[in-house]
Amino acid sequence: MEKGLLWLPLLAVFIWLAWSGWNEYQKVEAYRLWASQFERAKYDIYAVLGQKGCDLTWGKPTRSGVVNLETFSLKDVQSIRLLVDDRVVNLETPPAKGRAITLEFLFPAPAASIKVPFTEIPLAVEWGKYLEKELQRLRLEPATE
Repeated sequence: MEKGLLWLPLLAVFIWLAWSGWNEYQKVEAYRLWASQFERAKYDIYAVLGQKGCDLTWGKPTRSGVVNLETFSLKDVQSIRLLVDDRVVNLETPPAKGRAITLEFLFPAPAASIKVPFTEIPLAVEWGKYLEKELQRLRLEPATE
């Protein structure tokens, strides 16, 4: 009987791990279906981000799909900044570590910005550099009316 009581916490941990794994699998599958409509997409536990042409869409991943979706045009963005622990850092020389990592999209309107969270600095840097190149390309394109 004592041995059974000793194994009971281990069984509870195993059940919790199985449930956590299944929960994360459901999130990834929902993301995979959502991301198929985009040219470029990223997934992490904090947020999903998808790009289709000049439009960026981001939201929060859940088992039932992506929620709290927001879409904005890269054409409306004034600048892009990488924030690590709420401090602006250079995309060329990012820090090795940080807790709160976000890409901030600044708009011309006063105090207007959108912050997309990331879990890893290298992934945020890669997206930041890519989107800055896209932003520069859009600014150099002649306006079509």
